[in-house]
Amino acid sequence: MSIVPITSPDLDAAEVSWFAALCSDDYRYLGVPDGALRSSWAHCSEIVKTSEELGFRNILCPSSYQVGQDTLSFVAGCAPITSKINLLAAVRCGEMQPIMLARTIATLDHMLEGRLTVNIISSDFPGETADSAYRYQRSREVVQILRQAWTRDSIDFEGEVYRFKGLSTAPAKPYQQNGGPLLYFGGYSPDALELCAEQCDVYLMWPETRVELAGRMKAVHERAERHGRTLDYGLRVHMIVRDTEAEAKEYARELVSKLDDEQGRAIRERALDARSLGVSHQARNRQIADAEGYVEPHLWTGVGRARSGCGAALVGSTDQVLSEIEAYMKMGIRAFIFSGYPHLDEARHFGTKVLPELKTCSLPHAYGRVPERIPATPLGTGERR
Repeated sequence: MSIVPITSPDLDAAEVSWFAALCSDDYRYLGVPDGALRSSWAHCSEIVKTSEELGFRNILCPSSYQVGQDTLSFVAGCAPITSKINLLAAVRCGEMQPIMLARTIATLDHMLEGRLTVNIISSDFPGETADSAYRYQRSREVVQILRQAWTRDSIDFEGEVYRFKGLSTAPAKPYQQNGGPLLYFGGYSPDALELCAEQCDVYLMWPETRVELAGRMKAVHERAERHGRTLDYGLRVHMIVRDTEAEAKEYARELVSKLDDEQGRAIRERALDARSLGVSHQARNRQIADAEGYVEPHLWTGVGRARSGCGAALVGSTDQVLSEIEAYMKMGIRAFIFSGYPHLDEARHFGTKVLPELKTCSLPHAYGRVPERIPATPLGTGERR
């Protein structure tokens, strides 16, 4: 199957991001708890600072009720210890009253001087099992209210879930003047695709075969077109890169060498989204993979044995991983969120071997979301040698 890009035909740079393991998702051996890698402020803030030093453009700060740290508090704490990297804060819509959420996000954006991006999440809350259509309608209304708070003088909103009339938006104006922080979104159901196409900026995908990714991008693109919009696309995937393919594959085998299947199942099922459509697609990847867990020559599904969400890693030498990323970019993928185990070690592997070879950008700058008085970061310094 020929895969042609459906957006960003002139793409020559990408936002390359790393991952802060806030949700107790850091291991030397997958599924084996390691006290030195626990989700603490000291450990996770070190991941953020190291990622900035290495040149990553953004870092995902995830959210979980079961384990880990509070995302927005963590992002606030990162403001004074960083100066260049953007922070992608996961926000569960409905968890906080929308007007208060608008003010909180605006405050964070000022603390970060325009370096905030937001990952919109629509999962159930603890003790809640809501209909999918309701959850995405709730998220749609939250995003619409945020947009009003960030771009208008008052909020007037009449929805199915929320109703507000004549509320001042003075406390909720973000630092980014042209529409507020970029909104990233991931979801697989028809309701999820419609919400993203209508309201969000970047559609995030979990790893699948390129044919599956291309089909997903096409479906979202067609929905966005009906709303007169064009989105960017992102891929969230783990990373194992070494000097040679043999070394990378050996590390992949070692990473899962102490994994107990029951412990892996318990880790997968503790997440509130464990039975979501997206998670089922990650499980299918493992079912159709070869005996070593590869669903494509360099896409290894072993990570998903102990993880409910993103369940595969790119595994290979520097040149092989670089070629895989370039192939994704040619498909029209413009944002990458990478991670690896342990996160500090793998950030250094990727950040010294692959990242210098990539031309990178900051998506908020590309969207004009940072005020003109703030100099935009150049669109990357790396060229492939």
